[in-house]
Amino acid sequence: MPNEPFSLLMTVYGGDRPDYLRDAFHSAVHDQVLRPDQVVLVQDGPVSPELARCLEELVRSSPVEVTFVGIEVNRGLGPALDLGLSACRHDIVARMDADDVAMPHRFAVQVPIVRDGADLVGAGLLEFGRSLDDIVGLRTPPSSPSDITRYARLHDPFNHPTVVYRRRAVYAAGGYGDLPLMEDYWLFVRMIANGARVVNVAEPLVHYRVGDGAYERRGGRELLRSELRLQREMLRAGHLTRPLYLRNLVVRGGYRLVPTAIRRPVYRLVVAPYGARRNRARAKAAQETQPALTPAPQPAPPPDPVH
Repeated sequence: MPNEPFSLLMTVYGGDRPDYLRDAFHSAVHDQVLRPDQVVLVQDGPVSPELARCLEELVRSSPVEVTFVGIEVNRGLGPALDLGLSACRHDIVARMDADDVAMPHRFAVQVPIVRDGADLVGAGLLEFGRSLDDIVGLRTPPSSPSDITRYARLHDPFNHPTVVYRRRAVYAAGGYGDLPLMEDYWLFVRMIANGARVVNVAEPLVHYRVGDGAYERRGGRELLRSELRLQREMLRAGHLTRPLYLRNLVVRGGYRLVPTAIRRPVYRLVVAPYGARRNRARAKAAQETQPALTPAPQPAPPPDPVH
């Protein structure tokens, strides 16, 4: 359907800042070239009076309908997203975090790809610090189905704050579930293995906020526990061989345990540039073998299951 409607799904919890939430909401709703037809705003547990007033203001002033879902006790991102998905009226659902900033053409780029047949579409993102002018990094994800499948064996192949997907494809894979700090990666692996049609847009479409604690949050014992559980689940489900499982325990587990002073340069030099390197190599190969003019991008065919 060329004009198929879509929902925007956002979650908020007590740790979010009202000014960041306001910027995120306006960028993903008011400022979009292609606006969502419904916004589902999930409040995951108690929030401060200031944040509650901000939520009320956003619902009241929104140019599109907002469905507010309140959860009395904080349940975590995965369960909150699953509840939010059940409140989405449309099969196409776009995700947005409460502290990022979407570029105005984001949905105009991604939603048509889903309308044309893709089940899951991600994009690149720009990391920023104090302001949108303070760009500190670029994350370019792997774009082709084969690269996405291969990359998923060691890394999350999608930037979660950028994804747009078919709700039915998420449900077919079992939904987000409750795997704290790893729920998006685990969902995407299951979607790929389930035959979802996946593609990434290399172009950055979201400004991703990285504060002083961004690298601290990528490590620590709590995240290590989730990491170990994720790897066990991937092995048990057959998405990893035992050698890949052992490799991941060393590489990903070790990354969670090293001091932040080491984690930061490792991420900058190794993790973040991976997709950019792969896409540059593929683009160079394509230039050598294809005519100068190429057709418009089309949805990717179903990938092989993750092994």
